[in-house]
Amino acid sequence: MTTVTFRDESATGRPLDEFTLPGLPERVSARELVRLRVREEVARYNAAPAARFRGLVRPLDAETELNGYRMKAVRRIDWERQADLAEAAFRRNGFLLLVGDRQIGDLSETIDLTVDPVVSFVKLVPLVGG
Repeated sequence: MTTVTFRDESATGRPLDEFTLPGLPERVSARELVRLRVREEVARYNAAPAARFRGLVRPLDAETELNGYRMKAVRRIDWERQADLAEAAFRRNGFLLLVGDRQIGDLSETIDLTVDPVVSFVKLVPLVGG
């Protein structure tokens, strides 16, 4: 079992936020990593729901803010729905997934977490007008 660090980074590589998750298998798919990350962040939010959600993707009925999302109403979030949204965002290039210095291009790719247990997420912001 491996402890993994999930890190959010800016487009310039500056760390924005991170948390660790122990007890993960040594080899997992990129899809499983994304879903594990989302499940953990939603569990943390649901333990103490607030007006603001800091997560990988915007929950339904939330407004985008700087470094997070404003919830229209404080409520519990369904982690599976949120994980599905994250998978869709990955396919649309909404964020980059990096393991160590290597970019992951396919959610079905198997990742050996013993080689580098740091998984970085870089949110991409669409350019205005195009």
